[in-house]
Amino acid sequence: MQNKATFVTIMAGGIGSRFWPASTRKFPKQFIDILGMGKSLLQLTYERFLPLTGPENILILTNEEYRDLVRQQLPDIPVANILCEPSMNNTAPAIAYAALRLEALHKDAVFVVTPSDHVILKAELFRQKIKQAIDFAASRDALVTLGIQPTRPATGYGYIHLDKPIEASIYKVKRFVEKPDKTAAEAYISSGNYLWNAGIFIWSVSSILRAMEQHTEGILDVLRSADYNTPKEEEFIRKHYPDTSKISIDYAVLETAENVYTIPADIGWSDLGTWNALHAFMEKDKWGNAISSGQVKLYDATNNLIRVPKGKRVVLKGLNGYIIVDEGNTLLIYPKEDEQEIKLVRTEIVK
Repeated sequence: MQNKATFVTIMAGGIGSRFWPASTRKFPKQFIDILGMGKSLLQLTYERFLPLTGPENILILTNEEYRDLVRQQLPDIPVANILCEPSMNNTAPAIAYAALRLEALHKDAVFVVTPSDHVILKAELFRQKIKQAIDFAASRDALVTLGIQPTRPATGYGYIHLDKPIEASIYKVKRFVEKPDKTAAEAYISSGNYLWNAGIFIWSVSSILRAMEQHTEGILDVLRSADYNTPKEEEFIRKHYPDTSKISIDYAVLETAENVYTIPADIGWSDLGTWNALHAFMEKDKWGNAISSGQVKLYDATNNLIRVPKGKRVVLKGLNGYIIVDEGNTLLIYPKEDEQEIKLVRTEIVK
């Protein structure tokens, strides 16, 4: 491995609106024990990286209102490593903030960018892929992403179109493709030349900053002049960060950069982005029902996801393909096939 400092940046600033009512603005999805394992998704992500680097080299990118939640759930993380955005401006400004902070510490550093709310079952294989990507990114001007081996023609994920292999298990990226319709997704799977885009990136500080200088509109101009790693940093970010463009790193850089590479990874990945994704991931009874908690009695009920408080008695009959979530003062009973509407329903109800 190249002798360069390695950091991990965990993106933990979203509100998880598609997981409403379990995920709320005050306590979003990444902080919830959504899997019933006694740990939040953020804690599981953090622990996944500890064999690669220590807490002092892990940064948490989150929103100001979640600073205390991060401190509660990750007490070993230095307080200075919790980078708080004063506004939700998507992933490109957040990554620029982290890169500039790291540039002031170790200008030759390599860092990983990962979501905080994904599940990876094959943790050791995942770390092997990350190490391979770190070595590659440390030795050249390269923007690397892990590409997930698709298991079905999913229409809810973006895809990575593979170009020629550069070396063992590392491919040039021909293009990124936005969420396709079912026909296109089936064609992608049949071709064998497409991977799912999981939003897990690896690059050197110099490579990502160079790419952002070339492809983004002014994000670095806004953030460059901060006195990073000093008491003045937070005041500067609070004042100027909201002026950055609200844009994802995919749109801002990856879809136009020429030096993007991918490493295929069969790592038992799920983004748990929706209730349907959680249902697919969970153990189910012989009728396809996934029950996360509660005292549930079912009659003629199939293919449902049921999440209710521990100790709550629930009796259901005749439901097929529903999401049933009882959280706080809200009871959601919604067809699984219409789950994309939940985000919009939340905005109508939660003012």
